[in-house]
Amino acid sequence: MWSPCVACSTTIPFIERGLLVVNDQPHPYESFDELKAKLSSVEDNVYCVNPATKQQTPILPAVDLLEQIANRDTIELIQHGEFESHLQPIIHLDSGERFGYEALLRSRNDVSPGELFRAANRFGLHSKLDQRARAEAIKATHHAVLPHEKTFINFLPSTIYNPDYCLQHTFEVIDRYNLSPDRFIFEVVETEKVQDVAHLQHVFSTYKKRGMKVALDDVGAGFSTLDMLTRLEPDYVKIDRSYVSYCDEDAEKRAFLKNVRQLTRSMGITLLAEGIERSEEVDVCRELGFDLAQGYYFGKPSPYAL
Repeated sequence: MWSPCVACSTTIPFIERGLLVVNDQPHPYESFDELKAKLSSVEDNVYCVNPATKQQTPILPAVDLLEQIANRDTIELIQHGEFESHLQPIIHLDSGERFGYEALLRSRNDVSPGELFRAANRFGLHSKLDQRARAEAIKATHHAVLPHEKTFINFLPSTIYNPDYCLQHTFEVIDRYNLSPDRFIFEVVETEKVQDVAHLQHVFSTYKKRGMKVALDDVGAGFSTLDMLTRLEPDYVKIDRSYVSYCDEDAEKRAFLKNVRQLTRSMGITLLAEGIERSEEVDVCRELGFDLAQGYYFGKPSPYAL
């Protein structure tokens, strides 16, 4: 029996009718509008209580609680709303056959992923949202991805506080759908911003011990050093689209792509070019020996039900 990750189980309760507690003094309110009016004139730390259930919100500055209430629809969506994964195809450059997909989180009510993750980060729900995104990607794999194809799933290293606990929910979902772990490739979002390499090593090791592969996403010139690749030992490296876009017209971009191809080949790393939108970019990446490719040229993300 696995122990839940406390960070991933964080919830923000919204109490529509209750008591606003300021300096240990309760102030009844009957609606969110009334609560907002009370909060607008308070500068202290506050919390709300449901008298019937004794449920309590966290203690925080009045202005922060006011902001949470203003964004409660998005917060409720992150915590309890309906999501799905859209799948974008990834192809073998040499044969043109499909290798698999990248799974991308989408909400059923069309709130943009950017807005969701900004709100999650602001209100301490990024671990919760990241966990839910992984679960939806696994579900989509079960419903739509062929057994011989792979699924790339994004994750933020900062949301996985203790890999031994925080990833158990993900592994349990894979087991629930009776899927082979080797069908999944977990890729780091915003590789260039990774600061704690030792922590990322631990995360990668935890995935690998369960039979999954790992990838670095959006790799650029600032990160693709032999030392970092040696320490992290990724199975896949995805090159930032800024180096792929119009690479046929930019000698410096082609030189970078050639160098990273040589480096990753010597280390046995599979190399993927992302963000391809033109046939000329396909030609350059194929000539340089890239293994895989992804981008609107091959297909946009689509609901897995299709």
